[in-house]
Amino acid sequence: MSGNSGWKLTAFASKADVQAALLAHDDIEDWDFDLVVSGREVAEDRPLEWVLEGWFPTKPGTAQRKALKSLFAGKPPKIAIDELPDEDWLTLSQQGAPPIRAGLFHVHTPDFPPDDGAINFAIPASQAFGTGQHETTAGCLDMLGAMKASGAHHRAIADIGTGTGLLGFAAMALWPRAEATASDIDPVCAGVVEDNAQLNSVALGSGRGEMTMVIAEGMDDPLLQARGPYDLLIANILAGPLVELAPDFAAVVAPKGNVLLAGLLAGEQERAVRRAYRMAGFRLAARLQRGDWAILWFRRRHVR
Repeated sequence: MSGNSGWKLTAFASKADVQAALLAHDDIEDWDFDLVVSGREVAEDRPLEWVLEGWFPTKPGTAQRKALKSLFAGKPPKIAIDELPDEDWLTLSQQGAPPIRAGLFHVHTPDFPPDDGAINFAIPASQAFGTGQHETTAGCLDMLGAMKASGAHHRAIADIGTGTGLLGFAAMALWPRAEATASDIDPVCAGVVEDNAQLNSVALGSGRGEMTMVIAEGMDDPLLQARGPYDLLIANILAGPLVELAPDFAAVVAPKGNVLLAGLLAGEQERAVRRAYRMAGFRLAARLQRGDWAILWFRRRHVR
């Protein structure tokens, strides 16, 4: 199709609705695969607002609009249709998710080959937040590598707000004998994590070298609390919840344990998070910045 114009169908909806639509798409065996579907955040600072995009080589008609609308369980959003410039429409549909290298890790969609010199994870492009494309996710991958290089040893890992499961998977790759627990407030993520675990040969279960997935708000889950204390807790969410969760995280992180936080902007948000974790008994071990976003590594002070 190179050199021919294509068309794009666009539907704006909530993160939960778009992710549910993507999962529905994956279950349709007779889908017209000329209609390429992907989903993403509208903007980095608006993580709950998503857009579902459909890419088609010719002007879409009623069938394509109906197919896209059918992916939404409730009342579907309005579908906008735009003609693309005279370029390769399939390349345009996929260029939002090129492979990324973040420290020890190479994150790519299943359409791209692995990197023999890295730890590889394949995450479908439709799962925008948590694919490694976002600066906070890539920064966390970098920081996990720094922890490993420092000699950190983790036996119990928690990934709060896991999304695609990527950061939990990455931690398990570095500490393969650890028990890992992943959680998210969004029920859609349970299926996403299960699919991605299968795609990346990550074992699900409750033993060493396995991940358990729960749906929970913050630490509000009996299993999530029972599997602590954690010597590594990862939370790539938003600054407000990070501040609110500081005492809850302190209650489940072992003395001298590590906490990796992201989803906060450098500046006032970072100052608020640092203050909250200092008051909760943590000290800053390292910091890095990706674009406007700060990634913070804290250690819990030893309790005497």
